Amino acid sequence: MFNNKNILITGGTGSFGKTYTKMLLKYFKPEKIIIYSRDELKQSEMAITYNESCMRYFIGDVRDFDRLDTAMKGVDFVIHAAAMKQVPIAEYNPMECIKTNINGAQNVIDACIKNDIKKCIALSTDKACNPVNLYGATKLASDKLFIAANNLVGKKETRFSVTRYGNVVGSRGSVVPLFRKLIKNGAKELPITDERMTRFWISLEDGVKFVFSNFERMHGGEIFIPKIPSMKIIDLARVMASDLKRKIIGIRAGEKLHEIMISSDDSHLTYEFDDYYIIAPSIKFSNVELNYEINALNERGKKVKDGFSYSSDNNPLWASDEEIKKIISSTEEF
Repeated sequence: MFNNKNILITGGTGSFGKTYTKMLLKYFKPEKIIIYSRDELKQSEMAITYNESCMRYFIGDVRDFDRLDTAMKGVDFVIHAAAMKQVPIAEYNPMECIKTNINGAQNVIDACIKNDIKKCIALSTDKACNPVNLYGATKLASDKLFIAANNLVGKKETRFSVTRYGNVVGSRGSVVPLFRKLIKNGAKELPITDERMTRFWISLEDGVKFVFSNFERMHGGEIFIPKIPSMKIIDLARVMASDLKRKIIGIRAGEKLHEIMISSDDSHLTYEFDDYYIIAPSIKFSNVELNYEINALNERGKKVKDGFSYSSDNNPLWASDEEIKKIISSTEEF
């Protein structure tokens, strides 16, 4: 669906944006891929690798509506990946996180509607479900904004959806690159916040493929959640360096022991499909009646039971040691 189309990626120089670009170029023939981000160094470095004639690099911040408006001229699809993501940094710089993750989200929405974008998918996080930290709270607010935006389009065809998933293996600032660096530098031990801690895990490529599919599946207004494995952080450390000791350093500001992607409060809105879930919107849209039990590809889901929740500690799918090794070895570092 991306052949001969113009695609804009906010935060496009990040781990996800680079992988999305790589896979767009591999599987499709887009007219333009527009990388929208605020770091000129990262853009210049990315342009060395991704220098095809369809590539465009726009310096800009999602806090700047006018610049977003200019960048979206003639664009068909938008992936909103820009965000402040580091939990401790957000705790100490709350207004900066709010300006980017909430105000920036609204700017993306307004620019999409103004420029008649066909579809926009915003990337979310497991931390947006029952948030205990500022980052998660801002992403919950962002999710709500993108869902409600479907009520702002009037007679336009613009549609907004959200994709929510867990930790991305190998992404900047995640634990895998940290452990790799410590191991490479000859560390005697690896830091573990809590030996009970669990997380959902997904590779960058699987995350991109999921978003590709969701552009075709989406009606607008739903949150897509993939079925992905959980693993214990202490098991990850053991697989990466079985000979190193683990040092328990305590939970950081704003961290949870376990992450949730679907809370029991949303069970009445949740449908299960073969390899993913969707959370239907809790609000009604004034311009269209939608049946979220059947997606735009005519795939049919079924309602989950009341009280259902999907968290990293009750997940039926757990990564084995071999699967952990495979995920780590197949993931590039950015």
